[in-house]
Amino acid sequence: MSPSRAWQAVRSSDATVLILLALSRVLLHTLTNGQYGFHRDELTTLDDARHLAWGYVAYPPLAPFIGRIELEMFGTSLTGFRVFAAVAQGVALVLTGLMARELGGKRLAQVVAALAVAIAPLSLASGVLFQYVSFDYLWWVLIAYLVIRLLKSEDPRWWVAIGAVIGLGMETKYTMAFFVAGIVAGVLLTPARRYLKSPWLWCGVALSLLVFLPNLVWQAHHAFISLDFLQYIHGRDIRIGRTSGFLKEQPIVSANPFTVPLWLAGLLYFFIVPDRKRYRLMGWLFVVPFLLFFIAKSRSYYIAPAYPMLLAAGAVLGERWVTSLTAGWARLVRGLTWSGLAVGGLIAAALILPIAPVNTPWWNVVNKGNDAFREEIGWPDLVETVARIRDSLPAAERARVGILAGNYGEAGAIDLYGPAHGLSRALSGINSYWLRGYDDPPPQTLILVGFTRDFAERTFESCALAGHNTNRYGVKNEETTEHPDIFVCRGLRQPWPEFWAHFKYFG
Repeated sequence: MSPSRAWQAVRSSDATVLILLALSRVLLHTLTNGQYGFHRDELTTLDDARHLAWGYVAYPPLAPFIGRIELEMFGTSLTGFRVFAAVAQGVALVLTGLMARELGGKRLAQVVAALAVAIAPLSLASGVLFQYVSFDYLWWVLIAYLVIRLLKSEDPRWWVAIGAVIGLGMETKYTMAFFVAGIVAGVLLTPARRYLKSPWLWCGVALSLLVFLPNLVWQAHHAFISLDFLQYIHGRDIRIGRTSGFLKEQPIVSANPFTVPLWLAGLLYFFIVPDRKRYRLMGWLFVVPFLLFFIAKSRSYYIAPAYPMLLAAGAVLGERWVTSLTAGWARLVRGLTWSGLAVGGLIAAALILPIAPVNTPWWNVVNKGNDAFREEIGWPDLVETVARIRDSLPAAERARVGILAGNYGEAGAIDLYGPAHGLSRALSGINSYWLRGYDDPPPQTLILVGFTRDFAERTFESCALAGHNTNRYGVKNEETTEHPDIFVCRGLRQPWPEFWAHFKYFG
C-alpha cells in the first residue's frame, strides 16, 4: 500500500473518528475550564497532592498522585490542573465507541455511542473539575470494555487486565466495590461461571488485591478512618435529602434525557436479544450495582459510569433496527438521532460547562441546579482578607499567629494562596488535615475562618470579630452565607494535645 493510501485509510478508520471526537472534547474543556476558580474539592486535592501518602481520609491515593503530576507539569494553573480529568473523559468516549464496535456496531453506532457519553451530564461535569470521580468514571468504562473483549474472545487472559484496572479503581474511589459485585454476580449467573476454573481469573483477583494493598495497609495503620468518614458522609447525605432523588435523577444526571432510549435499548440488548446471550454478564454488571446503590440510598451519580456500556449496546441495536427500515424511515430516524444528540448536548453544555458570565441571567439559571460554580468564587479574596487581618496585629504577635480553618476549602485556599502573603499553613480538624496535626510550637494567637462565634467563645478565652468572608463579585455561596465571620482569638482553654484529640471531624 502506498503512503498516500495508508494515510487515507488511517483518516477514514473508525478509531480515528473516535479519537478526533475525544480530542475535540478535551480541547473544549481546555478552552473553557479557566473561567472561574478552583472548586473547594479541588483545593483539598491540591493540598493532598503536596502531601503524598498511600491513603487519605476522604478518598484513596490515586487522584492526589495524579494531581501531583499535574502540579509538576503545570504548576497551579487552573486549566492545567484539570487537563487529566478532561483527558480521562476523552478516553472514556473512545472506549465507549470501541465497545460498540466489539458488539458488532459499524461507524454509525460507534459515533452515536461516543456522542451519547460525551453529552452525559456526569461525564461532562467530570471533565470540568479535577476530582476522583473523573478517574473513577474512566476505570468503570475501561473494565466494561475489557469484559466485552473477554466475552467476545473467550480468552481468559483478559482477567489479568480486568484485575489490574479494578485495583486502580479501588485506589481511586471505594464505590468500585459495587462494580466488582456486579462482575461477581454476572459470572455466577451466566455461563461465564466456567471461568471460575481458570487460573487467569484468580491471577486477576490477586493482581487487584496487590494493587489495592498499599491503601489497605494505610487504612489498617489509621484505624480504618475512612470507614468512619464514609459512614458520616452517607448519614449526612440521607439526612439532608441528597439521596432521595436516586431514581428520578438517573435520566438527567447519569445520562442525558435525550439518550434514554439508547440505554434502555442497551439493557434490552444484553438481556433479551437472543443472539447476544454471551454478553448477558454485561446486563448484570449494570443491574446489580444499580440495585445495590438504590438499596444503600446512595447518591444518584454513583451509578453513572455504568451507563456507557448500555449506550454502546443501545447504539448497536438501534443501528441494526435502522438497517431494517425503508430508506425514508431510516433517514427520519437518523435525523431524529442527530438532532436529539445535538439539542441534548447544547443544553448540557450550557448548564454544565463553566461558560456563563458571573452574575448574569444565564449564571442565575445555571446556579439554581448546579452549586459547583459559586463554590469556585472568592477564594483569593478570602486569603487576602486573612492576610490583612494578620497584618493588623502587633508585630510581636504576628510571629506566633496561626490560621484555624473550618472546612477543607478554606484550608486549601490558605495553603494555595497564603504563601504569596507570607501566611502560615492552615490548621484544621477536617479529614486529612487533622492527621497532619498542628505546629510545634503551637500558635498563641489564631485567626478563625469558617467557625461560629459560639465555637470561638467556647474554645478560647478571648475572641474579637475581625472581618467577613466576601468576594469581589458579590456572589452568595457557602463562605459568604453560612459562616461569614472571621475572628482573632487568644488563649486556648485546653492544652493543645487535648484540644486536638477532640477536634477531629468529617466533611
